Amino acid sequence: MVLEPSFQGAVLAAPARSSHRSPVSEAPATRRVLIAIALLFLGFFLFLPLVAVFVEALRGGVGTYLRAISEPDALSAMKLTLLVAAIAVPANIVFGIAAAWAIAKFEFKGKAFLITLIDLPFSVSPVISGLVYILLFGTHGVLGPLVESAGIKIVFALPGIVLATIFVTFPFVARELIPLMQEQGTGDEEAALSLGASGFKTFLLVTLPNVKWALLYGVLLCNARAMGEFGAVSVVSGHIRGVTNTMPLHVEILYNEYAFQAAFAVASLLALLALLTLALKSLLEWRFADGIAAVRGH
Repeated sequence: MVLEPSFQGAVLAAPARSSHRSPVSEAPATRRVLIAIALLFLGFFLFLPLVAVFVEALRGGVGTYLRAISEPDALSAMKLTLLVAAIAVPANIVFGIAAAWAIAKFEFKGKAFLITLIDLPFSVSPVISGLVYILLFGTHGVLGPLVESAGIKIVFALPGIVLATIFVTFPFVARELIPLMQEQGTGDEEAALSLGASGFKTFLLVTLPNVKWALLYGVLLCNARAMGEFGAVSVVSGHIRGVTNTMPLHVEILYNEYAFQAAFAVASLLALLALLTLALKSLLEWRFADGIAAVRGH
């Protein structure tokens, strides 16, 4: 059958009917109920515990709060936490950039296996990862007698805490860089190399600026996890007060000693770190999203 031109235009202009209902077509009451449920859930499981931490921390007054966070053991825990993060985060930056560069820019055997290894800390309990270091470097561990004969103390000392922290945090930087580097492809690097740039110069002036927001985002998450890590560090630290206790471990000791206000005072510092991380995370997500749109548009 041949359609008249006017009828053909009407048919082509008619909007296609879809059997799927658009989410925005839900009734306003349904949307309000769903939003209310989400807000109640967040308020009960996130907002109220956060408020409780600060209320308990300041229950004894500002003077008590300041004394709790300036106590020698608390200061030692803060210094150790910052030191561990200052070592673990740069190590993970180097590893994350190298792993992302290799996975996104090159094809090689074992690539899928390397990606699986990067995700391993997400699937292994932090307590188990700490126990692995005990089995390796403990007094009766596989390598324990060897490192002790060399005068190196790993377990129940700073090196063990750093190793455990690096293990549980090393996926964060790599996992933020890999998708963006894969999205960008190798065109910019190939153009730079064809113009005579060296491999290092290409990386420094082309690749790194293209992934700077993703790198900062990964570093932010890595640092937050390093400072707040409890399980793996708890196993390898030995809980030596004033020596191997990080801030999360110091909070546990104070709470077990019924020094509740002091425990919540130190915990409030970790909560402030979490809030700062959340604010920076939101800012970087906004900038990171713009970067991805620019890359796709290019």
